[in-house]
Amino acid sequence: MSASQPARAPRAARVFAAILGVIAIALGAYLAYGGLQLLQLGGSFYYLPVGLLVLVAGVFLVRADVRGAWLYAACFAITVVWALWEAGWHFWPLAARIGLPAVLGMLIALVVPYLRGSERCAHIKGASRGTAALLALGIVGAFIAAFQPIWTVKPGAEPEIAQGYQPGDDHANWTNYGRTPDGTQFATADQITPGNVKGLQVAWTFRTGDFAFGGKENQNTPLQIGNVLYACTPSNQVFAIEADTGKQLWTFDPKVNSGFSPTWQRCRSLAYYELPQAAESVPAQKTPAASAPVTPPGGACARRIYLTTADMRLIALDAASGQFCSGFGKNGQVSLATGMGDIVPGFYNPTAGPVLAGDRLLVGGWVMDNQSVDEPSGAVRAFDAVTGDLAWAWDVGRPGVTTAPGPGEHYTRGTPNTWAAPTYDAELGLVYLPTGNGTPDMYGGHRTPETDRVSSSVVALDARTGAERWVFQTTHHDVWDYDLPSKPVLYDVPGDNGERIPALIQTTKRGEIFVIDRRSGKPIAEVQEKPVSTEGLPGEKLAATQPYSVGMPQIRQGVLTEAQMWGITPIDQLACRIAFKQLEYKGDFTPPSTNWYIPHPSPFGTMNWGGISIDKVHDYLIVNDMRIMMKARLLPRAEADKAIIASGKTTPSVAGVVPMEGTPYGVNRVMVTSQIGVPCTDPPFGMMTAIDLKTRKIAWQRSLGTVEQMGPMGIKTGLPIPIGMPSLGGPVATASGLIFYTGTADYYLRAMDVKTGEEIWKSPLPVGAQSTPLVFKSPSSGKQYVVVTAGGGRTAPDRGDYIIAYALPDAK
Repeated sequence: MSASQPARAPRAARVFAAILGVIAIALGAYLAYGGLQLLQLGGSFYYLPVGLLVLVAGVFLVRADVRGAWLYAACFAITVVWALWEAGWHFWPLAARIGLPAVLGMLIALVVPYLRGSERCAHIKGASRGTAALLALGIVGAFIAAFQPIWTVKPGAEPEIAQGYQPGDDHANWTNYGRTPDGTQFATADQITPGNVKGLQVAWTFRTGDFAFGGKENQNTPLQIGNVLYACTPSNQVFAIEADTGKQLWTFDPKVNSGFSPTWQRCRSLAYYELPQAAESVPAQKTPAASAPVTPPGGACARRIYLTTADMRLIALDAASGQFCSGFGKNGQVSLATGMGDIVPGFYNPTAGPVLAGDRLLVGGWVMDNQSVDEPSGAVRAFDAVTGDLAWAWDVGRPGVTTAPGPGEHYTRGTPNTWAAPTYDAELGLVYLPTGNGTPDMYGGHRTPETDRVSSSVVALDARTGAERWVFQTTHHDVWDYDLPSKPVLYDVPGDNGERIPALIQTTKRGEIFVIDRRSGKPIAEVQEKPVSTEGLPGEKLAATQPYSVGMPQIRQGVLTEAQMWGITPIDQLACRIAFKQLEYKGDFTPPSTNWYIPHPSPFGTMNWGGISIDKVHDYLIVNDMRIMMKARLLPRAEADKAIIASGKTTPSVAGVVPMEGTPYGVNRVMVTSQIGVPCTDPPFGMMTAIDLKTRKIAWQRSLGTVEQMGPMGIKTGLPIPIGMPSLGGPVATASGLIFYTGTADYYLRAMDVKTGEEIWKSPLPVGAQSTPLVFKSPSSGKQYVVVTAGGGRTAPDRGDYIIAYALPDAK
């Protein structure tokens, strides 16, 4: 062989180069083909030319020609510049654009010295190995960076103590949904602190035997009355548990007719009431320690636990024994079907549980989404807590009439319901209802002015009479399923001059937080009406403007763009970009269409039923949210009916195509994900945020939750990468400066520093959880407990029946 001829590359190197070339050809062809589609849809110009260049580079590599490496290097340089221009220095968007090309580039760099033509370059072996090492270092660095949380707002200066804050027990017990009647989910117990929370241990574990399969979900936060916890399960069983030991004191099974409610069974809360003579004898916060509930003065049922069931019953139980309170209703039960007319099984379910307002029990209900114009009424009813008699009813279709319907009549069908928990203000004598929209949710051409007036609103009623006092609407003529998902929270917010203003704080699926004066319904934080699209379907009557709470931060993704579409690699990111450009999207309040369109934020919401917590020490509002994209399509009647028949559905469902009977359309709603099941928008997909109510600005905001129990194609990754995941359930802030939370897709109880958002401690759970934690101090032992209900997360396959209590170990 002549000295002027280069040595033939080793066979292994040639094979390796050919393999890399084939990979590059496949990648380039995909990018070019998808890029052409994207260009035809008016999308990014990047993919088509770069795809063609990568394809040609692959051809050269198959031939072991070094020109393939140089061409690929040029493509990679273009990609880096483009990625920085489009995504800035944000880690996950950059990783999606550069990660896979960097891995392929590293492998190509390793084979460069063995390619034809490389001998013309001096020091080629050292340069190629150096390039490969540099890329490898970047890949390793990116892998390490993936394990860091995403901070969209980092904490600033140490927060000030709230003016007028006085530490101490405002209520010793957890008596309501949200702990107290104001719903603030703030625990005054301060034994567990940021300094010692790492010492938390499991104190006891209780098993209910009720597993959340087949449409059930365990979302319960137990009540805590003295030294007894009262928990309920998805099938509405009730357990009384001794707080210090986890010992079962009694159990009650209402034997719910599951055929009456085949889907969506859950029990978020119970209600507790003390008859006046019992409360006067032994105040609730001073209930003596005991190994079993004590029957108080006044006899049986002087203290009561109330529950609602999936088969439409309101039940009163003796808190001491779990027996029916015979003087309540008919042998301890009131039928919630009375006056409701025809009920299709599953169409009505009081999931949030009853709420006590003075001596009234408020009962609303979840009405199954998008089934018919003739679904059950959304009427809210108040019952006498002693007798079970109807005290009043708020029925949208009968303005000013608060009595029960007459013989042969029923409450107005298809009206806005209240499926989240109401809130009670004892001082003002008002109850506040967070309403939904009229049924079905996604088309409203048939709705009455009475329905439109109060849909997706906070409605204030007189707690004694049910008379309407004021209405504040958060979405006009709601056809996006933006029903109010969480309880209104009552808190006196700081004003501009140091005064305290009695406020009501309402979170929404839209990511808007409305702060209004709870006396009048007038905004405290500025609200602006902004114009939106009104190009609706025939017969629809969309509102020309919608309310935005501009005086508070938005907790959501902003208006979506193609550049925000995401994927783990450029392959699925390109697919998401194409999907986005194929969908109708006109920003917020994109009108429903017979084409696939994007309702954003999604009907699942940004904020949901878990609600918020108020850190009263620092005037911080704490809220978790989720950030996922959906698409929807209205199907003309004949097409919808055919699709439902083809689906083989035998029971009503909110999934897939649903009928919206009585309207010209059915509807289909699905998540927008890549081919491997990854959400199509940039991470994070879930966050925790602290808002300073003094400045009404975000104090800190970070990703919440990891992919440890989730991953592409439903495969658990086992990697605690804190990319932020959709979450359900609410946070609880404590007087000692902690936030406890469990509702992430991974299986953990977390403790975070309320001042900074830093995760201080976490403990693995046997399955996921959706409930809001219970935090209290036992009056018997003086120990503080954090109690978690873990029945399984919505998006995870694992199910359980756990109630787990954590506490600090006893001092030696």
